[in-house]
Amino acid sequence: MTDRETVRELLREHGETYAEQAGIRLRNAPSPLYRLLVLSVLCATRIKADLAVDAARELSRDGLRTPRAMADASWQSVVDALGRAHYRRYDESTATALHDGAELLLHRWHGDLRRLRAEADGSPAAVRRLLQEVPRIGPTGADIFCREAQTVWPELRPAFDRAARGRADELGLPGTPAELAALAPGGDCARLAAALVRSKLAG
Repeated sequence: MTDRETVRELLREHGETYAEQAGIRLRNAPSPLYRLLVLSVLCATRIKADLAVDAARELSRDGLRTPRAMADASWQSVVDALGRAHYRRYDESTATALHDGAELLLHRWHGDLRRLRAEADGSPAAVRRLLQEVPRIGPTGADIFCREAQTVWPELRPAFDRAARGRADELGLPGTPAELAALAPGGDCARLAAALVRSKLAG
């Protein structure tokens, strides 16, 4: 197959972003960006991605869609929501991290990740560095957030992290972000990056 045929097949089988799977209609607005951050925290631990997505959905169903709501929620209610999604191995420590992260966002950026973006001043490296001030958002969590957020924060494009690039190499696709971006239909780098990671996990 040609590179474009390989990409077309990837997108057909694995082209749903994690935000879409979690029911997040991603926009450059405080609530969807925060929900993406929570999803990134959940996905960054050593747990199956589908369980992390289910946990994000449970938290959203409980109305925990903003830093204020998360900060005001009882620790036990967050643990219970994670438990309903079978996110049990890390439920107690994750509940603490989510609460502490919400408090940080409120105090540092007034609960609005667009303020973090403004502080980064167009630098993807600065976005990643600032994200890692949030509990549990290490390099992996920052990569997950940027991979998905590039849809609404174009300065992050093309965001193909090491996981996506590694899978591209395994499939014989070009290995640089710019080359992969050129293969993304309609310039949708987030969808191609997600498809690469999903295909790796499915394999």
